[in-house]
Amino acid sequence: MSINLYPDVVHSAQLGEPSYYPAIDDACDEIYSATKGFGTDEKAIIATLGSKDAKERFLIAFRYKEKHGKELYDLMKKENSGDFGILTQLLSLPLPDAEAKIIRIATKGFGTKEKLLYSVICGRSNEEIEILKKAYYKRYNKDLSILVSSELSGDIKKLAMCCLQAIEEKFDPTYHTESKAREDAEKFYKAGQGKWGTDEATLFEIICKAPPQYLKMINQAYVNKYEVNLEYALKKELSGKAESAAIFHLNMKLSPYKTMAEHIKSTCAMMGTDELGLSCAILRYQNVLPKVMMEHAAQFGKTLQERVTSETRGDFKKLLLEMIRVAWPEAP
Repeated sequence: MSINLYPDVVHSAQLGEPSYYPAIDDACDEIYSATKGFGTDEKAIIATLGSKDAKERFLIAFRYKEKHGKELYDLMKKENSGDFGILTQLLSLPLPDAEAKIIRIATKGFGTKEKLLYSVICGRSNEEIEILKKAYYKRYNKDLSILVSSELSGDIKKLAMCCLQAIEEKFDPTYHTESKAREDAEKFYKAGQGKWGTDEATLFEIICKAPPQYLKMINQAYVNKYEVNLEYALKKELSGKAESAAIFHLNMKLSPYKTMAEHIKSTCAMMGTDELGLSCAILRYQNVLPKVMMEHAAQFGKTLQERVTSETRGDFKKLLLEMIRVAWPEAP
């Protein structure tokens, strides 16, 4: 199964109402006090909302309205602005709702932010795709597949629609055998490098259906027979955002933590920092961030904290660093 990014409480909440505990009530009251009266106590917001992990924020998002009669998201939108404001808004939502909001941002206005969109949709488990689709519909009263179909075109649309079908198979060693991996590797070759013109639908179906364990077997079978890997083949057959999205999807299955670290780094590449992309990545990956941070340090020779410190500033920087600290308090 592809990696889950949501905390366990999100998955269990699909079965019933979440249960709260005193620390959640205390956090709700502290946030209320930080925004009561004239002005907002940003330091208190960072200390309270920023210091909670994804599980705790999930509970706070529901509990705040019960205690104080107002959606926490609406409060953060009213009280904060800029990059700091957008991040507090996302933090105020359960993670599936935050991802729905990220998709809304990626598709609202002139032009679609394809990278932001595919980073949410690609490489996800079936269960989390279904949770995300439900969250989007509940929040915006629109089917996510219909939205994506209207926003994208060409090969990247084919890939995104395949991802949203949640067709990844459950790994079965009696079915996902070495022999079948060789057959699928050949099928992948015939749809791409071994064909005049590319059968993108077949390439996408293979990388979407295959569970991670089996996709690794296909990749090795491809290397053994054709002396290049699946990523190389996708680079040869695709271009532009479709190429980037397909490789992201592939590698989220083959090496997820390394891929997440590379994605975070990419938001800080070239001219200027993509503050929105960086916020969304750290927020979405927080539940698995320790492993991502280890890969980041190994790949790029600097800690994630050092990257955030050099790329951001002010309360926005403080909030991101607090989120990182909470994810891995013992980080070097």
